[in-house]
Amino acid sequence: MRKTLAIFLALMAISLGCFAADRVVKLKIVQTSDIHGSYYSTDLRSGVETSGSLARVHAFVQKKRELYGDNLILLENGDILQGQPTAYYYNYIDTVSPHLTAAMMNFMGYHAATVGNHDVETGRSVMDRWAGQCQCPMLGANIIDTATGEPHFKPYTIIQRDGVKIAVLGMITPAIPVWLSEHLWRGLRFDDMEETARRWVDIIRRREKPDVLIGLFHSGVEALTMMDRYRENASVEVARRVPGFDIVLAGHDHKPLRTKVCNVVGDSVLVMNPGVGGAKVVNIDVQLTLRKHKVVGKKISGVLSNTNNYGISEEFMQHFDPQLQQLKKFVSQKIGSMNETISIRDAVFGPSGFIDLIHSLQLAFTGADISLTAPLACDITIPRGDLTVGDMFNLYVFENRLYTMRLSGREVHRMLEMSYDQWTAQMTSEEDHLIRFRPAGEWTGRKGCDLLENYLYNFDSAAGIRYTVDVSKPEGQRVHIECMADGTPFDENRFYRVAVNSYRGTGGGEFLTKGAGIPQEELASRILFSTDRDMRYYLMQYIEEQQSISPRPLNQWKFVPSEWTVPAARRDYRLMYGDTIQ
Repeated sequence: MRKTLAIFLALMAISLGCFAADRVVKLKIVQTSDIHGSYYSTDLRSGVETSGSLARVHAFVQKKRELYGDNLILLENGDILQGQPTAYYYNYIDTVSPHLTAAMMNFMGYHAATVGNHDVETGRSVMDRWAGQCQCPMLGANIIDTATGEPHFKPYTIIQRDGVKIAVLGMITPAIPVWLSEHLWRGLRFDDMEETARRWVDIIRRREKPDVLIGLFHSGVEALTMMDRYRENASVEVARRVPGFDIVLAGHDHKPLRTKVCNVVGDSVLVMNPGVGGAKVVNIDVQLTLRKHKVVGKKISGVLSNTNNYGISEEFMQHFDPQLQQLKKFVSQKIGSMNETISIRDAVFGPSGFIDLIHSLQLAFTGADISLTAPLACDITIPRGDLTVGDMFNLYVFENRLYTMRLSGREVHRMLEMSYDQWTAQMTSEEDHLIRFRPAGEWTGRKGCDLLENYLYNFDSAAGIRYTVDVSKPEGQRVHIECMADGTPFDENRFYRVAVNSYRGTGGGEFLTKGAGIPQEELASRILFSTDRDMRYYLMQYIEEQQSISPRPLNQWKFVPSEWTVPAARRDYRLMYGDTIQ
């Protein structure tokens, strides 16, 4: 009996000893992406308080650090250098001071970051200056230096906490050549994400043997192939097809997401995306059970957290107040005045003063025969009165340059057909929608441009020609070009000088390739002229020279049949904006 009891107690001791040896490590993973210059609690373009920003993210992070300390890992996923005067000023105006974006990331204690396509868009000198000033490693396994064949940035980084090894592999969408002129990224190439992931995951697992592997990908989740060669938005595909990831953190497409996917070997991978502007952050809990220094249990869960619930970090705002005061001086500079209120809302439903101001500038500056451009934002109104530098960031959202291209009349026609196919529905009666919306079953919770089936920045209209868009006709047969704007004949076989932004001119939206049928490798030879500065710069010059402008619709095109399209436009306007068309 005593011997049996002794054996039982010994076994209990061994069992308890095993349990006592188990150790639990808790990690907090926080990710931001697509901040787009939203650093302060106020939008410097409008003066309106933001629902997101780095100032709000910092408040959230500091609150979580009270619980997790150094076990909180903060990751940034690209497109932080563009979108507001905050970034623009330190990209191009003050290039001597420490870059504000790098200073903020260092202050917040980021542990790793990737670059996004809009960070590349700033140009090699700006991107490399910012990246070089960031104290955290900049990652980009598929951003390859063509001179060496090696990654331009570190492919991955290792973070160690409490005996746990976390590997973070960074990549960018490879479709940069579709959107950006080569002079912005000359000397680099952008490899396929899946192929790159297979290579580096194998290296990381053999060399590092991490306990947790995170993919930090500036790429969205709805995969498609662009120009028959670039696999865009491949984050979920990589999570499914390349075994080894515990977490894949996406970005680029601005769509908040939390989902789990099963990879090819049956493991679950958490995929998350915080959306845009710092309004939400990815908030992940990782709990690891260690026994004899080996992970024997792993629990991973995540939520999207609204940073608005955590207030504004006064510490952050105070620390960066000197730069804020300088930025306020910059955006408040008066450059002229405007005699008409303009709204980009109008551009969805026909000619508008907002878009036709851009057309007028493009034609005047380039001397082109035809101008093509699209709305770059969904809901912006610029009131009559004084125009400031800050207004220019609403008038023209991106840092696109201006191209003059040699295009035939037929190629222009085909581009417009592709644009209006994405833009408009086919109407069979006055009760149908004019605008091509998502299926009605997807409308719940959506408003404004979230209702659109396609991207607003691909809704190109033209100036310099007169034409109608017959929405009763099938796709590819809607645009009828009547003549040039001055009444002279339009010839589909003649080559014209056409003004477009650099995004469109390098193949963005595939209008020139899929639409006009021009091979991608031929596009560069079609460029007759390119500005060396962004469109916003020339808009400011134009307005300063004019002093006072009165933007009005050129009315060189219209939707027909008008007895259908006019009432449909009113209904669709109310659907999108909850208001009455002006």
